[in-house]
Amino acid sequence: MLQRIQTVWLFLTTTVIFALFLFPYLQILNANGAAKAIKVTGVYENIGGQVVQTTGFLGLTIATVLLGLLPFVVIFFYKDRKKQVALCYLIIVLILGFSFWLAQTARGVIGDLQLELQNYGIGVVLPCLAVLFLILAIRGIRRDEKLIKSADRLR
Repeated sequence: MLQRIQTVWLFLTTTVIFALFLFPYLQILNANGAAKAIKVTGVYENIGGQVVQTTGFLGLTIATVLLGLLPFVVIFFYKDRKKQVALCYLIIVLILGFSFWLAQTARGVIGDLQLELQNYGIGVVLPCLAVLFLILAIRGIRRDEKLIKSADRLR
């Protein structure tokens, strides 16, 4: 049953989480006017016309890879729908914790600087999208469960 809609939602969740490597979740200007972009891999600054990584976030990078692989692995538990639903709920909780970790990391980088709406990047929206896709996957898994139970009743 790999061709079901929840497979698409889980794959989109994986894609959205891995998109965090491409898009910054925060962009700021520091006191001397240099632009900083904060991604899950580190802090990137424009120094001498070139974008250079000044600080690396190894823990966030590893957590992002593991968090991105989890929904992809859940796809292959299609024979055990209850386990799929439980793992999807677990991934939602992990994404919420990961988002909190992103916020704390950003707070450590920017310090007391006040953020405005234009400071937030696309990466801020991506964990929310991942949670939405997981909720849609859970809905698809539950529909499959209901369909199979009704087919068993007819036998």
